[in-house]
Amino acid sequence: MTTTSGDQGVLDGLEQTPARKPLSLPIRPRSAFDDLGFAATVDALVKQTQQLYLADGVPWVVGYSGGKDSTATLQLVWLAIKGLEPEQRTKPIHVISTDTLVENPVVAAWVMNSLDVLGKAAQEQELPITPNRLTPAVNDTFWVNLIGRGYPAPGPKFRWCTERLKIKPSNTFIRNMVRAHGEAILVLGTRKAESSARHARMAALESRRVRDLLSPNGTLPNALVYSPVEDWSNDDVWTFLMQTANPWGHSNKELLTMYQSGSEDSECPLVVDTTTPSCGDSRFGCWTCTLVDQDKSMAAMVSNDEEKEWMLPLLELRDQLNTAGREKRDFRRMNGSVQLYTRTERTADGKQEQVELTIPGPYTQDARAEWLTSLLKAQAWIRQNGPDYVKSLELITPAELEEVRRIWVVDKHEFEDRLPAIYEEALGEPYPGGPLDEHLPLGADMIDALREVAGDALHFELVRELLDIEQRHRAQVRRAGLFDSLGKALRKGFYDDENDALDRARSRKNPRAAATPVNDPILVADGWIREESAE
Repeated sequence: MTTTSGDQGVLDGLEQTPARKPLSLPIRPRSAFDDLGFAATVDALVKQTQQLYLADGVPWVVGYSGGKDSTATLQLVWLAIKGLEPEQRTKPIHVISTDTLVENPVVAAWVMNSLDVLGKAAQEQELPITPNRLTPAVNDTFWVNLIGRGYPAPGPKFRWCTERLKIKPSNTFIRNMVRAHGEAILVLGTRKAESSARHARMAALESRRVRDLLSPNGTLPNALVYSPVEDWSNDDVWTFLMQTANPWGHSNKELLTMYQSGSEDSECPLVVDTTTPSCGDSRFGCWTCTLVDQDKSMAAMVSNDEEKEWMLPLLELRDQLNTAGREKRDFRRMNGSVQLYTRTERTADGKQEQVELTIPGPYTQDARAEWLTSLLKAQAWIRQNGPDYVKSLELITPAELEEVRRIWVVDKHEFEDRLPAIYEEALGEPYPGGPLDEHLPLGADMIDALREVAGDALHFELVRELLDIEQRHRAQVRRAGLFDSLGKALRKGFYDDENDALDRARSRKNPRAAATPVNDPILVADGWIREESAE
């Protein structure tokens, strides 16, 4: 066969082209059902759970968040107990679900309905399963701390929410169970495939297992952990839920629909220690969460379903919390001290310089009032424009409102008592709480006159606190603590403004370099010239 020069060029090109690699199909991830098959694997887990249940008299505590992992775990437990003879069902099983009171309202409604259905089904089927809805103590709730005490929205460096809202309620329940019975077995839906950190944590605890299947809990003494779906993948969980009917009558298909309405495939687990992933890393969590840049789940729900547009005010309020700057915060710390930190800033000519600033403290009185107003207005709008199941939605409970009011008037000496007026203006109805006359040394007219005489906000706050302290000690036979309280008020409130406080803080830090010498008797008294500890 003869070839032209052009043909030869084509052939040379073909010879230099590397051989094409054969097409490779994606490898299917290993499933927990590969070895025995689906039915046999589930049957084996049910029998394993039955044997563990019958092994001793230690009560069980099942963590239930309403998400896929905890639902699959509870289904396995339910099937195991239902498969026993009635006389064998002697050990109590407590199902606990922690409601932070700021959960995604759609998910919260789902979980509460599931607990109601679950409790009725357990009674009808004569199972020793009892649902328990846990909530944080009033003084630990999100709004009491943020609106009441003025804690800034949670962030990576000040993540005050997880301990108060999730860990304490569940740990209190578990510790009470341990005190009553000596031990408790926690049945959790934790899986190694959730994350590499979770896999490492569970693998480390496996080496310390007792009774073959039980791992110790790292923070709760005498609490052992059983994780029946620890080796399941995400797909395994959904396969089980779609092929196994929910034994207490709740719809797993509706659960799948709720997941599909959001974005990432994750959930808020029962949090019993700081190693458990919290809402900041999960899809369904607190709608107030500022540990993430965006609430993707709620945003997806709103965009995917017009009927959920009533949640828009929650997204807006959450974004306001996330972007609030230091202008809404006091330049003093919670204990009244002024502390400095150094920040690198770029000047107009492009150079970098070190700038000393005060470490911002809690939200100011006006900022806290603004947050409460926005929250109550969002509640009123949702009740008016939302579907029937949110017509009575409480974004902040009456008990929380009363605690916020008490903190404002009693702890922070804000005896103007602004909360009832804010409530009435936002909701258009009278505030249901009672009067606080014993904590109000001045009437409204006198307060306005005092503000005018004081001349500025800082001096008004100082005089207001001094008057409140005097009024509280007036009726005491022994005015113990009076001078300490007065001294604390003076140390906190004698500054002219933030610049004055900044200069005096520099004086304490480096007296020689300060613009103003440290000669104030208030600063010198009681050893005030020192680095105050943070609060």
